[in-house]
Amino acid sequence: MQRGKFITFEGSEGCGKSTQIQRCVAMLETRGFDVLQTREPGGTPAGEKIRNLLQFDEEGTDLTHESELLLFAASRAQLVRRVIEPALDKGTWVVADRFLDSTTVYQGVGRGLNVDAVKEINSFAVGETMPDLTILLDLDVKTGHSRAVAASGSVEDRMESNPMEFFEKIREGYLRLAAEAPERFAVIDASATIDEVTTEIESVFNKRVGVSMG
Repeated sequence: MQRGKFITFEGSEGCGKSTQIQRCVAMLETRGFDVLQTREPGGTPAGEKIRNLLQFDEEGTDLTHESELLLFAASRAQLVRRVIEPALDKGTWVVADRFLDSTTVYQGVGRGLNVDAVKEINSFAVGETMPDLTILLDLDVKTGHSRAVAASGSVEDRMESNPMEFFEKIREGYLRLAAEAPERFAVIDASATIDEVTTEIESVFNKRVGVSMG
C-alpha cells in the first residue's frame, strides 16, 4: 500500500487557514483520497485538554514560556504516534492545521526561547514524521489580527491577546523558515480573495505532489 501524504497549513492568526483547509480536504476527497484532518494543539483526547489549557483555562494564564513549549510538544508527540503515523501507514492523506513549524516560530522566535533548543524538542516530539508539503499563508499582521478578532467575536484567546510586535516576529519567523526549506514550503499571499488563494493552492498541489485539484 502506498503511504499517504502529510500536508500542513501554517500562518499567523487570521490568515484564513481554516477555510483553505476545509477546501483542501473537500477537493482531495472528491478525487478519491482518504483524508484525515487534524489540528494543533489537539487531535487526541489528551491533546484537546492541553489545547484548552493553553488557550482558555485560567490555570494557563501564568504558564512560563518553557512550560508552554513543552505542552505543545507533548500534544504533538501524542498526535503523531496515535493518529498521524497510523493514518499515513494506511495510505490516508493527513491535512494538519499547524505542526512543528508553529512551535519553532511562536515559542522560539515569538517568545524568545533558544531556537536551536526548540528545534531539538520538536525533533524529539515528531521523530521521523515530517510534512511532505507545508502551505504557509502569509498576511500582513494588522489585517490578520483584525480578521482573527472578528472571527472570534471580539473574544481574544491567549495568543491573539499578544501585542502587534509579537505577531511581526511571527510573520518574519515563518518567512525565514520558508526561505530555509523551499523544497517543503509553499508561500501563498493570503491577502488575495478566498477563491484566488484556493486557486494558488491548487497550483501548488499540482506541481509539488502531482495532484490535479482543478
